[in-house]
Amino acid sequence: MKLRLDLLEKLTAEDIREEVLANNHRYKSEPLFSKTGVGSLSSASIEERAKEEARNTALIQRLKRRAGTTGKSRKTRN
Repeated sequence: MKLRLDLLEKLTAEDIREEVLANNHRYKSEPLFSKTGVGSLSSASIEERAKEEARNTALIQRLKRRAGTTGKSRKTRN
C-alpha cells in the first residue's frame, strides 16, 4: 500500500479520535498502568478486521473529498 502524504495532511484530530474509540475496547491496561504506562492491545477478530477495513476505506474517501481530488490524474489542455 502506498502512503499518500497529501491525504495525511488533511487528517484531523476528530478522525484520529474516531479510530482510537473504535479500538478502545481491545486495550487492556497492566495492573501497574498508573505507574508504568504499560498496556497491551488484544487481538482483533475477523469481524473487527472487516469493520476496520470499512472504516479505513471511508476515511480515505473523506480525506480525498477534503483534498478535492478523486485520485485520477487531470489532463491539461494546450
